[in-house]
Amino acid sequence: MNRNESRYFATARKMDDAFVELLQEKPLEYVTVKEICQRAGVNRSTFYLHYQTIGDLLAECVEGANAAFLSYFEHDERSQDFAARIGTAPLEELVLVKPDLLVPYLSFVRDNRAVFAAAFTSPEAMESAAKFEGLYRHILEPILDRFGYPVDERRYAISFYIKGIMAVIQDWAEAGCAEPVEKIADVIEHCVRPETGMGGR
Repeated sequence: MNRNESRYFATARKMDDAFVELLQEKPLEYVTVKEICQRAGVNRSTFYLHYQTIGDLLAECVEGANAAFLSYFEHDERSQDFAARIGTAPLEELVLVKPDLLVPYLSFVRDNRAVFAAAFTSPEAMESAAKFEGLYRHILEPILDRFGYPVDERRYAISFYIKGIMAVIQDWAEAGCAEPVEKIADVIEHCVRPETGMGGR
């Protein structure tokens, strides 16, 4: 990366940080380009050099957050252990929703709730929030393969799970992530697998 590229990305990072700080203070609809620029110490033309709209900046923040989570997921020992066992574990253990997968992600959403709460109000950012390429590649695709799920139907199954889970997470994030991560993981697991019951497991 040359000096100009480095400066470009450093400036983008300043605007990302300023935007996230503002989201912690007020709802997305009240954040302005002027405020972002003032807090980041850049001018408006610099903002528009990087983004067309605040929605573009939000989408970039969500993509960055998801990339950080996937990086964690790919280097987390428990997650790696689960992923390594997919090829040999009994089928009854290969459910698409498990606390081992949900709790780290919900904790991550809670820790980045300002960005995710804003993302749920923006169609462009929601598209980014629903991107789980790493999770799909490492977990969901191998599980569906083990169950012999038809390849041409897998995207519908994934859409069903992801969109349902994201709806629960949206409600939780909009309420300020007040309820414990473990409770929300329990709710999601029960929605997907009603036979597990609620609590006392």
